[in-house]
Amino acid sequence: MNQDWLANIARYIVYFILVRVSRPAAVMAYDALHNNAVLDFSRLVEKQRNTIVLFVVSSLVLYYSKLKLFGEDFVSLFVAYLLLHRDENNRKPSTVTYGVGMACSYFEGYLNHVIPSDGYRFVGFQENISNYENYHSIVFPVRRLFVVITKSLFCPPDLKFFNRENRPDLPSLDACESLPRITKDVAGVKNREYKNSAYMIRRPDGPPVYLAVECATPIHTLYNVVKNRQLYSEIDNIDKKEVIDDFTRTLTNVIDKSEDCRGKCELVYFDTDSDKCLAEVLLDKIRAIEPNFENISRERD
Repeated sequence: MNQDWLANIARYIVYFILVRVSRPAAVMAYDALHNNAVLDFSRLVEKQRNTIVLFVVSSLVLYYSKLKLFGEDFVSLFVAYLLLHRDENNRKPSTVTYGVGMACSYFEGYLNHVIPSDGYRFVGFQENISNYENYHSIVFPVRRLFVVITKSLFCPPDLKFFNRENRPDLPSLDACESLPRITKDVAGVKNREYKNSAYMIRRPDGPPVYLAVECATPIHTLYNVVKNRQLYSEIDNIDKKEVIDDFTRTLTNVIDKSEDCRGKCELVYFDTDSDKCLAEVLLDKIRAIEPNFENISRERD
C-alpha cells in the first residue's frame, strides 16, 4: 500500500514537471529558430537543477516499482492543462524583462539622439565623424559607433584599462579628443549635451586605427546595481547573463529595424577573461566589417 502511494506521487511529479516545462520549452525553441537566440543548456541545467533531480528520482521510483512512466491519465492531464492556459498561449507577456527595458531605454534615450540627424542642429553621427576627420586630418576606416558590452559588466572610465600591460607586441587603445558635442532640448532640459568618444588603436606593425567606441552605459548601471544589491531587493536574484543576452538581442533587433541607425552602430561583446585584449577584438570587428580597411585609410588620405 505504501509502495503504491509512493509510486503514484512519483508519477504525478513526473507528469507535472513535463506539463510545466512544455510551454517554456516551446517558447525557447521558437526563439532559437526565429530570433537566432542561442540555447545555453549548461545555464538552463544550472537553473533547473533541483527540478531535474526530482524528475530523475521520481522516474527511478517508477522504474523500480515496475510501473509505466506514462499512464492513460497523462494525456487527460496534459489536455486539461492546455485548456486552462489557452488564453496565456495567445497573450503577450504583460511585463518587460530587465534586459529588454535597458535596451529600449538606451536606444530611445541615447542612440536615437547621437546617431541620426535631427534636420536642425545636429548633422548626424557619420557626418559628425567626417567633420572630425577633416579637422584633425585623420581617417576612421569604419564610420560606426562601436558599443562595447562587457561580460563582467565592468565599464572603466577609460578603455585603456583593457590594454595588456607590458605587452608592446599587442595593439592598445588610447583616448583622443571627443567628437563634437551634440546639443538638444530634451524632456524639459535645455541645451542638453551628448558626445561620443574617439579612440586610437596603436598597432606594433602598422599605423594607428581610429574609431568611435564606448561602453554601453546601461551595462555600467547594471554593474552598480549588482554591486549595491542590498539597495535593490527586488532584483536580488538577477541572472546577469540572461539580462545581457536580452539586452544584446533586443538592441540588435531594434537597430536593425531602424532606418536611421541601421549600419551606423555596432555591438561588440567583450570577455575580459579571453585571450584577446579589447583592441584586438575591435580590430577584428573592423576587419570583419571592412576587410579592405587599410586601403580605405590610404584612399581617404
